[in-house]
Amino acid sequence: MTTPEPTATSAAPTAAASPGATTSSAASGASRRCLVVRGGWDGHQPIEATEMFIPYLREQGFEVRVEESPAIYADAEYMATVDLIVQCNTMNTIERPQFEGLRAAIESGTGMAGWHGGIADSYRHESDYLTLIGGQFGCHPGKHPDERIGEQSDNYVPYTVNMLPAAADHPITAGIGDFDLVTEQYWVLSDDYIDVLATTTQKVREWDPWHREITSPAIWTRQWGQGRIFVATPGHNVDVLEDDNVRTVIERGMLWAARGSEQPYGDHGPSSSSRPGPAGSEAGR
Repeated sequence: MTTPEPTATSAAPTAAASPGATTSSAASGASRRCLVVRGGWDGHQPIEATEMFIPYLREQGFEVRVEESPAIYADAEYMATVDLIVQCNTMNTIERPQFEGLRAAIESGTGMAGWHGGIADSYRHESDYLTLIGGQFGCHPGKHPDERIGEQSDNYVPYTVNMLPAAADHPITAGIGDFDLVTEQYWVLSDDYIDVLATTTQKVREWDPWHREITSPAIWTRQWGQGRIFVATPGHNVDVLEDDNVRTVIERGMLWAARGSEQPYGDHGPSSSSRPGPAGSEAGR
């Protein structure tokens, strides 16, 4: 199957490196630990997708451990040492002790980052996981029925990722304007405790059953306990992840979410005014 390349019509970010990035573990003074958990549906290319970002994480001073299931989350002793979780695990299952270990780590300050179904459609049966992340994939309306051929490409449609005003000076999205893609457009079911940096709007087409446009979060953050969570819904496969805008947002989002990040949370969203900061920090900054 030939996968159509995503398109980006806005200018690629001009920054040479993500805000706050370092170039080596020596430059950062000490190695931090990143746990990559991958698996689930092969269509999201969990191995190839995460392998794209592992060299970058190592350049930023992370010691990277890769696990092929969420079983590691139940290891409380190890999880207490993890600074960042990068998860790419779609339509999989998680046992209750594993989920509780994940949640406890985040509440204690471990950051979590991911993209597309690898974080927003991971464990549908675990409602507490949906609450932890704050947004769940609902569907991705596809092409006109007459254009569908029974392949993944049936769901690749042109759409725009629209940056909100808060994105202009946020460490994850600074310098990135609206950009266009041709890939799955996620319709996301979400709550208002997520802090949204970008959205995407489902149009009403002649064959659609809904009667007004639906706007969903496309890039968001969330504070849970002492931990930060970052989610980007673009990222269906490696082709999409290679888009300059998508890749830059994810790279920045991982660094922003990691424990010990000196980057500000950002004053955006209904939860920002009362958000506690990490232990020992000024509240919300």
